[in-house]
Amino acid sequence: MHHTVKNLLDIENNIKTHLNELNVNNNPKIVAVSKTFKIDKVLPLIEHGHINYGENKVQEAVEKWTEIKKKNSKVRLHMIGKLQTNKVKFAVQIFDYIHSVDSEKLAKKIADEQNKINRKIKIFLQVNIGDEYQKSGVNKKDVQKLVYYCKEIGLDLIGLMCIPPINVDPENYFGEMNELNKSLDLSELSMGMSSDFLVAAKYFSTYVRIGSSIFGKRS
Repeated sequence: MHHTVKNLLDIENNIKTHLNELNVNNNPKIVAVSKTFKIDKVLPLIEHGHINYGENKVQEAVEKWTEIKKKNSKVRLHMIGKLQTNKVKFAVQIFDYIHSVDSEKLAKKIADEQNKINRKIKIFLQVNIGDEYQKSGVNKKDVQKLVYYCKEIGLDLIGLMCIPPINVDPENYFGEMNELNKSLDLSELSMGMSSDFLVAAKYFSTYVRIGSSIFGKRS
């Protein structure tokens, strides 16, 4: 068995065991964050049948995944990085999910471009849950307004996403995100990375974004 597949299975088991102990009924999907890794590093996971992959650059995703997605219709690609409006028309052609929508301008551009090619991308709104001035994401108090706007322009909005502040216990942030998501009646929640996915799973994250714990350190 290839080491990346073994790593993935270990993570799936860790999550199951952890949630069983806490008596929490949740089964999050793992987005294998393949950004910066060449496709040959990713192929063993694809062959194993893993479906969800994360990239943070549009150009890299197009070059890496266009052929694979033609051959394998099950693969789902997640845009987890900051998306510039001038890249949206390329992004909507290759991505199935965009996790990083944080403004009306970006939302509108996605709606316009996906309508041209008759695709429906699944959308997460990125929330700046730690109120960090340097970080992307919509402010908590503006989330509801952006949710309404996305629905108004016909986006398939499925949930919220966050990246909590580094080196702080993420527990409270994840708890708050879960409450916010429920209050907005959204079904999916994108949070948790290699360092904190178990905590995120406890707070009902439905998509955890894991790179280094699967693929190893980036060179």
